[in-house]
Amino acid sequence: MIKIYTAPSCSSCRKAKDFFKKEEIPYQEKNIFVTDLNDAELKDILTKTENGTEDIISTRSKIIKESGVDVNNMTISELIAFIRKNPSVLKRPIMVDDTKVQIGYNSEEIRVFIPHEKRVAEWSCKKADCPSYKNCDANPDA
Repeated sequence: MIKIYTAPSCSSCRKAKDFFKKEEIPYQEKNIFVTDLNDAELKDILTKTENGTEDIISTRSKIIKESGVDVNNMTISELIAFIRKNPSVLKRPIMVDDTKVQIGYNSEEIRVFIPHEKRVAEWSCKKADCPSYKNCDANPDA
């Protein structure tokens, strides 16, 4: 199941949720300001990132700027405790499944969450070049 870590006022979060609804892909939403992020979730996100803290922490956040905290010199335990105490430092949305993570909304990159079978069907049968599109698996109205 895909988890989307969101914030209520985040327009990119709304775009991500709209994408999953449109594609009929089930997801679980976790508002980072309401739901307490646990250690396992944060470790899972961090292990799936390419660049660790650089990918998920917003250095432009008010807390980072005002406190002068250097997240790069924190231990994993310190970092997780810091994020749990200050969830607003996270970039949003964070979308994660069993194998991958995407931070922020990107209309092209988010397509990696479309199940493989559905992507293959989309590629193989398009309305313009498929005489049997009406009965085709790629037709959402079929």
